[in-house]
Amino acid sequence: MATEEESKPLNYIPEVVLKKRRNNEEWAIRRKLQLEERVKRLKSDNFIIKKPQQFIREYRDKELDLIQMKQRGKRKRPAMVTPKSKLLFIIRIGGKQDMHPKARKVLYSLRLRKIFSGVFVKENEAIMEHLQKVEPYVTYGYPNLKSMKDLIYKKGVAKINKERVPLTDNNVIEQALGGHGIICIEDIVNEITSAGPHFKEVANFLRPFNLNKPEKALQGKKRRFKDGGDSGNRKDQINELISKMN
Repeated sequence: MATEEESKPLNYIPEVVLKKRRNNEEWAIRRKLQLEERVKRLKSDNFIIKKPQQFIREYRDKELDLIQMKQRGKRKRPAMVTPKSKLLFIIRIGGKQDMHPKARKVLYSLRLRKIFSGVFVKENEAIMEHLQKVEPYVTYGYPNLKSMKDLIYKKGVAKINKERVPLTDNNVIEQALGGHGIICIEDIVNEITSAGPHFKEVANFLRPFNLNKPEKALQGKKRRFKDGGDSGNRKDQINELISKMN
């Protein structure tokens, strides 16, 4: 009798099933740890439950921001005169909970997704219209050659396959922009400073500049710079701000 029991074959479980079961168990453990961490974070002192009044206030602030943005868009702009430079450097200096999604969309179209980020653009009617709409959240002006070179050499980072790559290897530049005759960092500087024919390709190759938060240069005032605030057109005085944030 015992011999018959011993001769019965053992239940065989395929390796694929075992592997799948093990992966499911590991996933379940990770998920449990994530949920425990989330609960712990929600219970921490830093977590604040918003009151209904806060939601109402934030909603009203955003609606007010939309109304003001539309009013700024209708404001008559002075006729464009041929500037000394076609180049503008724009810095995002604000925009959080009180900003309407439409204003955020304009900032994103300018590639300004983060506060204290900056981009080079060519001045034209479309750009000035965008800047007027989001004026409380940006400041801009005409950068000089020193500011431009310092920014590109110190904080220049390329965008390659959605990754940030420092401009330390000319081979990287040549592979991306060699077809436009741009093979080194000095070529990038020249194309930006002259607002040349391949400015758009070079500007898009460069990631928005991550600038330092200035200690005293910005006071958090949404008034225009010419009225004693922080935002809007600083013209040549943008260079002073760049030097403090670079």
